Amino acid sequence: MPNDIAAKLHRLRDALTGPQTLAFLPALCLGAFWFGGESLLIACALLVPALATLLSMSDATRHHRPIARDGLTGLPLRRTVTDILDQILDARDTTGRTTACLVIEIDDFHALSSGFGATASDDILISAAQRLRDALRDHDTLARLEGARFAIVFAPVRRADLESLIQLASRLQAALSEPFSINASKIFATASIGFCLPNRAPAASGQAFLDAAEIALADAHRNGPGSIRAYSPAIAARILERSSLNADVGDALENGQILPWFQPQISTDTGTVSGMEALARWVHPEQGALPPAEFMPDIEELGLQERLSEVMLYHALMAIKEWDRAGFHIPSVAVNFSPTDLANPRIVDKIRWELDRFELKPERLSVEVLESVISSSDNDTITRNIWALNEMGCGIDLDDYGTGHASIANIRRFAVKRIKIDRSYVSRCDLDRDQQSMLAAILTMAERLDLETLAEGVETVGEHAMLSQLGCNHVQGYSISRPMAFEQTHEWMETHNRKLTHPPQIGRRAS
Repeated sequence: MPNDIAAKLHRLRDALTGPQTLAFLPALCLGAFWFGGESLLIACALLVPALATLLSMSDATRHHRPIARDGLTGLPLRRTVTDILDQILDARDTTGRTTACLVIEIDDFHALSSGFGATASDDILISAAQRLRDALRDHDTLARLEGARFAIVFAPVRRADLESLIQLASRLQAALSEPFSINASKIFATASIGFCLPNRAPAASGQAFLDAAEIALADAHRNGPGSIRAYSPAIAARILERSSLNADVGDALENGQILPWFQPQISTDTGTVSGMEALARWVHPEQGALPPAEFMPDIEELGLQERLSEVMLYHALMAIKEWDRAGFHIPSVAVNFSPTDLANPRIVDKIRWELDRFELKPERLSVEVLESVISSSDNDTITRNIWALNEMGCGIDLDDYGTGHASIANIRRFAVKRIKIDRSYVSRCDLDRDQQSMLAAILTMAERLDLETLAEGVETVGEHAMLSQLGCNHVQGYSISRPMAFEQTHEWMETHNRKLTHPPQIGRRAS
């Protein structure tokens, strides 16, 4: 399958270290075997001319195969890319010219287009194909590989250099960053890119060249939306290691290895626990607790985001119930929901059903929404779902505030109750006056809009004290506690409550 990165890596490894491919060619009544470029004919001498004719016909067929085109965009398909690359690579010793291969894919395309009608995906892809065509030279080849993934083979040149390719990649990203107008709505997209230079290609074949570009794309996706990566053997090794580690991520999700760990949120007024955030961890039997960066790309590629959210929600609500039974009152637990979750028409009913199952009021759940979702989405389904969750009584938290472009109008539109200030504003805030000024502005705005505030990534006592002084309502970070398994939370809360009840007597003389 095109998305099977492990298969691509094994093909590249075989091309570099394994025996050359064995192909079988029919020759009249007898068989002839062709090993790579060295002839080993098991046939009588009379059949040699016939075999030569067959080889010539095969070569002609490969170079003049009718071009199959994508029915939606009219672009050539994957086979055309490998054929053109093969032709250029075969001729480069004669022509002195080479090429480069680039693969570009719209990030999180399914979530981006869902909720805008049945034809939204097709309309975006047709528009994206045209924009990419317009950004390329006449002799460059653009093809659609699958979904929202496109490949570009550049017209043969004397020299393909890294700087020129990165400049072109940025131009292609810019072409797709302009909003798509769909059903009177604007959809904003980002695109990630992987490419391979000729001097980095792992083997002299079009398939190996394209595989290398797609492996670079996989690494770009793992780095975050809008990333650009060039293929290198180090990237291939890293992706192979991750592919080996995460081949069973689906089983891990179903077998209870991927669960929420909890990080406390503390009131700056009282010091009490004002909430918990549920953070996904894969407790791997050999690697230990792995953070989301190690497995979320695989979850997304396999389409398991919805299942992960179900697991996280179930265990987060179960934790609240257990804490209540143990006498620890945690006002609410925050659970992150992806754009795919929020675009699901059934998400509100699912959350209501789970709350009813555990006999919990909606106020005990905070729904975390990334700032990028509300700043770039005109998805009516997402808007309706968030409003319905707000009306139900769930808290709406705006995560990573300050990293996107959420306007006050959008904050109101999405019924946000609390903003979570990104750690980039928090780091060293006790030492940096500019940081303090920015924080003061954010906190003043939030107070006037009647929004609660929580600072993320608080790592030192000094940062904690400064945020309290500036008027931030809640703090969360390593200075308070690292994320912990549910089994560890009881002991942590008992210790924390003892500190509140019996604070240390600093500076008191012994009698």
